[in-house]
Amino acid sequence: MRDQCTRSKTGGRTLSLQPRELQEVLDHARLQQADEQWRAKYGTRADVKRTIHQAVAFTGMRRARYLGLQKTHLEHVFSAVALNLIRLDAWWNGHPLDRTRVSHLARLDLPLAA
Repeated sequence: MRDQCTRSKTGGRTLSLQPRELQEVLDHARLQQADEQWRAKYGTRADVKRTIHQAVAFTGMRRARYLGLQKTHLEHVFSAVALNLIRLDAWWNGHPLDRTRVSHLARLDLPLAA
């Protein structure tokens, strides 16, 4: 029956089953994700993660450039101010901050052949 399931000559398909308790927990978590209240709560988390990503991408906050708590705190304050200025500029000029993925074909901007 292998040739009906896969083209692989050495290995076949495998089926992994979780223990019943773990599967029930996963099913319950997936069921909760369909709820609007869960989505609103996760939306808040996504906003926080987006802010952290912007801080790291725009200001390089992953590592402090200075030694000492006071200098590091001052660097974080300046980075937060810079991030807010970047956001204000983007909002005033109507430029979205999120970089959306562009497909290879769209990047080439090839016209459709008639």
